[in-house]
This record gives sequence, C-alpha cells and structure tokens, in this order.
Amino acid sequence: MSGSPDGDKRPAHWRRVVLKLSGEALAEPTGFGLDKGILDQIANELSDVKSTFEVDISIVVGGGNFWRGIQGAGRGMDQAQADHMGMIATVMNGLALQDALERVGQDCRVMTAVEMPKVAEPYIRRRALRHLDMGRVVILAGGTGNPFFTTDTAAALRAAELEADAILKGTHSGVDGVYTADPKKDPTATRYEQIAYIDVINNGLKVMDSTAITFCMDHDIPIVVFDLLAGGNVRSLLEGRRVGTLVG
Repeated sequence: MSGSPDGDKRPAHWRRVVLKLSGEALAEPTGFGLDKGILDQIANELSDVKSTFEVDISIVVGGGNFWRGIQGAGRGMDQAQADHMGMIATVMNGLALQDALERVGQDCRVMTAVEMPKVAEPYIRRRALRHLDMGRVVILAGGTGNPFFTTDTAAALRAAELEADAILKGTHSGVDGVYTADPKKDPTATRYEQIAYIDVINNGLKVMDSTAITFCMDHDIPIVVFDLLAGGNVRSLLEGRRVGTLVG
C-alpha cells in the first residue's frame, strides 16, 4: 500500500519514532547470522509506512545475532573489550538493514557511535536530525559508544536526543507484548495492554534494561512492545491502533 492518490501523506499517531530492534530478531532460525526474508519484510514495511505517513523513523539495532558482550564477559573476557565487540556487531546489522531498505527504494543512512568512516557516518545529533528532515530513515548503530551500556539504553538516549515521541520495541519469536510472566514457560501468563514504568521495574519484567526504563520514565518517553514480525504492526501503531503493550 502507498499514500493517497494525490501524493499527500497522512498524519501519524506519533510524528517521530525510534524503532528498537534486537539482533536476534534479524537472525536465521539458528539464532545466528542474518535472515534475508526478515530483512526484506522489515524494509518493505518501513518503506510502506514512510510513503503513507508523515513520520520520521530512526532505528537502533542490537548485535546479538553475531555477538553479545555479556556472553564474552561470562567467559572471562574483559567486559569493556567484549562490549566493544558487540558494538561492531551492531554496525554489521545496520549495514544489512541499509542494504535492504535501499533495495526497496527507501533512502537511509547508517550512523554509528563507534567511528568507522569508511562504512558509516559518525553519529552527530544535528546531522541525524537533518537526515530525518530530508525524509531518510536513520539507522543508529554502535550503541552509546561506551561499554557497560546496552542498546536498550542507546535507544532511550537517542529517543531523547532526537525528540522522538515514542520508542517502538520490536520483539520476535512470537512474543507480542509484556506479560505477567514468561509466556513460553508459564501458560497462565497474561499480556498487559498498558503498564507503568515503575511497575515494570518493581516486577522485574523483561521489557528493556532498568537503566533504559528509568531514563524513559524520567523523560516521559512511551515505549510500545510489540511483535515486529507480525506483518502490519508498525502501520497499525502509526494509525493509532492498540498493538502490543504500552509502557508509560
């Protein structure tokens, strides 16, 4: 689907969003590498909503399909070293997303907090805002650029810096929101339609890490947790429909 016949775009429920993707969401069924079908699905959906709605989209991507810093630290590796390896993995995913988006005609830029001038632009807030103003999707890789911080925290930080109206946290593996318990382990678990930041923290719910949740609470940035791989969910959210769980 595309915009209206006269070329006008529709107002979106949120004018500017940060889409948070885990590396695992992009992985092959083995949990490693990149699944071209998933990349194509995401690219087509984002191209569709960009052609339909007045919306700015930034993407913060993880790297867990290649490397997770916490895994290295758990094996005795220096935590900072392991985290820097994880940041590099996020750039790999960012480049893959850029390729998929450009193949469907969506202009985009990869910006990274870990400078790699031969493959991506350095993250500069004003330059990122300029790209968004030009209608480009901005892929934000490299986390915060610092060890000991997750890409969840990077998403919260970038949402505040870029004055985003919401963070859309895309899940995978069939999980479609925030539950009272792990729905894969507890068949009695029920999904919240809405939950307060403080309740997420107090109940130890696995939404985002506590630093990210606290940051979003302090800056009043709503988070929507939804199933990324169920086609049409991004469009539904931008239409203002209730999808997944709203944290706020």
